[in-house]
Amino acid sequence: MKQKFLAWALIGAISCIGAVGAQAAAQTDKEITKQEKADKKAMKKRMQAMRDSVSFVRAVEALENHDFVLEADRLEFKRGETAYVSAGTNFVSLKGDEAVVQVAPYNVGGPNGVGGITVEGRASDVEIKTDKRGNVSFSMNVLGSGISASVYLNLPVGGNNASVTVDPNFSSNRITLSGTLLPTEQSSVYQGRSF
Repeated sequence: MKQKFLAWALIGAISCIGAVGAQAAAQTDKEITKQEKADKKAMKKRMQAMRDSVSFVRAVEALENHDFVLEADRLEFKRGETAYVSAGTNFVSLKGDEAVVQVAPYNVGGPNGVGGITVEGRASDVEIKTDKRGNVSFSMNVLGSGISASVYLNLPVGGNNASVTVDPNFSSNRITLSGTLLPTEQSSVYQGRSF
């Protein structure tokens, strides 16, 4: 009887050791899976940071070369009203010293044929500054037959998302366009008829 009890006890102990071993292996697999997920997440984050860094460098080069387009997907009007718009028809561009401001918050009509207005002019007093954190600010005056305005662009460090404020010199109808800053050759905007 004692031998049977010892045999059963030995079998029970071996079973417990096996269960504990299996549980430890399962726990180790979970830890490995968690670590793999954390590694993948960290890698994705590093890759996104690298892409943002490259986008930022390209955007700064486009500003310095006076060859850029800010494709706006959001407009903010003078009193804080906002409108989400098509980036293909809402933009501010500069190529050499030729500046274009196009705002088309409506889908049809308007003087430019794409739902808003398009004005062209010559850029002057162009100035680029970088603050101690790396944020870039760009300003210019634009003068043409349909526009006389100061234009201020802000490009935060780390990407190519920017905002530009167009402040007319003879009225207080300021407008801010927010979107993506691209070199002209990468842009796909549609320009309507200008004044």
